[in-house]
Amino acid sequence: MHEPNLKPKELRVETSWEPGTAANHAVFSSPIVTNGHPVQDQGVAGAEERQFWTRTAMCVGTCSRIVGPCLLVLGTLSMAASILLLFPGGASKYLLEGHISGHAKAVPGVWGGGIAVLLAATHVTALGWQCSGCSGCGTRHNAFISVVLSKLALLGAAACFVLSGVGLTNGPLCLYNTTSLGALWGYPFLDAIDQGPDARAENYLYNQRTWSICLEPEGIVTWHVVLFSLLLLLSVAEMVLALLQILNGCLGCLCGFCEGK
Repeated sequence: MHEPNLKPKELRVETSWEPGTAANHAVFSSPIVTNGHPVQDQGVAGAEERQFWTRTAMCVGTCSRIVGPCLLVLGTLSMAASILLLFPGGASKYLLEGHISGHAKAVPGVWGGGIAVLLAATHVTALGWQCSGCSGCGTRHNAFISVVLSKLALLGAAACFVLSGVGLTNGPLCLYNTTSLGALWGYPFLDAIDQGPDARAENYLYNQRTWSICLEPEGIVTWHVVLFSLLLLLSVAEMVLALLQILNGCLGCLCGFCEGK
């Protein structure tokens, strides 16, 4: 009778090492341990760094698409307010006759809070929206140009702020009555300022009852105060946004504007 062969069969396991296999990947992706402390894989660290710069680029591009249009609106309003100062009550005869205050003639809202700001706003707006699809336009060169133009806008807005503040303090040029010379054109509110702090209560900005001293143009004091106050507020907002864009452009010089990088 044939006895069964109880000897176990030898099992041969053939293993082959191939690059790119899951096992091989598991071996090389395991963390390296040095002195009992795991060291992060350089590939993971590089990926995290790339993700950080990508998120930063997204923030830079988004900020440009917000700051640019805001500066466009502020610059346009600044130019409009400065031009309206040349036409008290909507009349042009006072400009033709030369009866406009010196600070209104300087039109700080046109060249300072207007043109200088609009140059930066146009470039930043075009760059921000064009680079929303990452078409390759968001270069560091363009980011540097936006920084330079934003600095120019900051200086222009600062000049507009100073001139508007002085113009608001001095008051308008108008026709008013004097005790000795009768009616003449001049600055009736400058005397109270020159008298020092004791005459502060007589300043027309704190005493609206004195506004009636101006006979012509009609309503010139209200016109003057409203428009110069508006220029002050607009220039402050422009300086804040220009400073923000300078910082934003500096980040753009480091990581670019494109979100898809």
